Amino acid sequence: KFWINFNGTGTPAVRASFNVSSISDHGTGDHTINFTTALSDANYSAVGSVSMTSGQTNARTFSLVSDLTYSTTALRVYTKDPSAFDDSAIINVQGFR
Repeated sequence: KFWINFNGTGTPAVRASFNVSSISDHGTGDHTINFTTALSDANYSAVGSVSMTSGQTNARTFSLVSDLTYSTTALRVYTKDPSAFDDSAIINVQGFR
């Protein structure tokens, strides 16, 4: 299992986490969560949420992406406003097997 709460604006910054070694930033609204210890298999359930930041008026959405399959070592996530990728100040992701 894993969980993370991080700031996805600018340089990503982890607030708190479990079984997460780092975050890779691929650009606006595109991050990979890297696990400290690989999960037993890729059949885990992952969920997440994002927040709006001060001054934003459009709701944010959250997507899990991993080339149609989950990985045992990392999980890629996207955050968007309704029309484009966008960073979020609070991103929460959890995964359980």
